[in-house]
Amino acid sequence: MGQFGIYQNKNALTKKAYPYLIDVQSSLLESLGTRLVVPMTEKAHFSDKIIKELNPTITIGGTEYIALVQQMAAIKKENMGKAIGECMNERQALLSAVDFLITGF
Repeated sequence: MGQFGIYQNKNALTKKAYPYLIDVQSSLLESLGTRLVVPMTEKAHFSDKIIKELNPTITIGGTEYIALVQQMAAIKKENMGKAIGECMNERQALLSAVDFLITGF
């Protein structure tokens, strides 16, 4: 699937809190053994703590999730679960959130 694909989280320790991962790494670097991912959690868990510029909202199956850009991390490809979709419509919001995390504006 590649960049901006949404995957199930296979990690038994974290998948309850973060059921989905967004692959934000460039597809040009597919040969690397890792992927840079942004974990997602249900928006209801963070009702008043969301930083709009940092945590884009993405709807999956009728449920709103937020992308926790401040928690992105590299994981081994084999630790990514099944691809369930993509979020190309949120591409600019995700890139802006990464920029906001790094530059502060």
